[in-house]
Amino acid sequence: LEKLTKKIEKEYSADLTQRIRKLEQRGIDQYEIKAKEILATAMQSYAISHATEITTSTVAIQNDEIKGRIIGKEGRNIRAFEKVTGVELIVDETPGSVMISCFNPIRREIAKITLEALIKDGRVQPARIEAEYEKAQKLLAKRIKDAGEAAVYEAGVLDLPEKLIKVLGRLEFRTSYGQNVLWHSVEVSLLGAQIASELGLDVNLCKKAGLLHDIGKALDYQVEGSHTDIGAKILEKFDIKEEIISAVKSHHEEYPYESIEAKIIQIADQISGARPGARKDTLENYLKRLGDLEDIALSFQGVEKVYALQGGREVRVFVKTDQINDYEAQKLAKNIASKIQDELRFPGEIKVNVIRETRIIEYAR
Repeated sequence: LEKLTKKIEKEYSADLTQRIRKLEQRGIDQYEIKAKEILATAMQSYAISHATEITTSTVAIQNDEIKGRIIGKEGRNIRAFEKVTGVELIVDETPGSVMISCFNPIRREIAKITLEALIKDGRVQPARIEAEYEKAQKLLAKRIKDAGEAAVYEAGVLDLPEKLIKVLGRLEFRTSYGQNVLWHSVEVSLLGAQIASELGLDVNLCKKAGLLHDIGKALDYQVEGSHTDIGAKILEKFDIKEEIISAVKSHHEEYPYESIEAKIIQIADQISGARPGARKDTLENYLKRLGDLEDIALSFQGVEKVYALQGGREVRVFVKTDQINDYEAQKLAKNIASKIQDELRFPGEIKVNVIRETRIIEYAR
């Protein structure tokens, strides 16, 4: 029986491969087309541009003589500035600029406003530093409030408590992989609402949950815990509905999904983060991800060479034709995809493209 099975499989492997593909495609095509229509509509409607930022701030100066004033006699001014603002001020040989470094984005922005005011005034001394710092705190508080109000207006979520809007506004000065978190949140809100509308689900729930899904990042550098847990606590404090809190908690799969809307927020979050140019990743992480993809594919027998392409969105696998037939190539693609899914975390999907190349060479003499 075993010999007969192998003989049949060998004789009809090409036919079996073709039939499997047709059956799979028939089931997938109609769902894939509809899904692509929904996502394409959502993405085209709400393509928000993101300004990529870094964890340091640069302040331009007209000439390098100002650096001497910033440092002060025996470093008095720079020490006073760092003590008052709580940042590190880097004054080096870089022409036309000084750099502010601080993990806390709010503190860093206040320091930047303070330094710009001191440079404009021309008087850099401890007393002036304290005075300008107080002004900068008030100015930033207004900017945070304005940013929060602009975000809720853009997202069409107009019934949030005023204090919660101020917390949301702090995300204007928070980045994730270089992506501005406030406008990422607005984009997730709009994408989620569009997808929910196409599927006939709760649009308002997706709007609010999308806008608030990263609210914990407004305070995650001050409070211990993951940003999802911090966000849930913030929303509980403001008596936000439980279904919104549930969607916020589950958008990174730390908690189970309790509604389809919660899953939509997770999808919208991935779309926004995966949009080309939306985020910066470290070179080390990027190279590691590509290396891991290639290593997984190379671990299978019969694989000759592997290339990870399109930033890790496609894995092109070349197989040895004398070891892998067409039927086995189909199974190999499935096995590689399954192993990638089990061992790696990634947004969106990764295409596994197995290529079995047949070359026929003849010579004309």
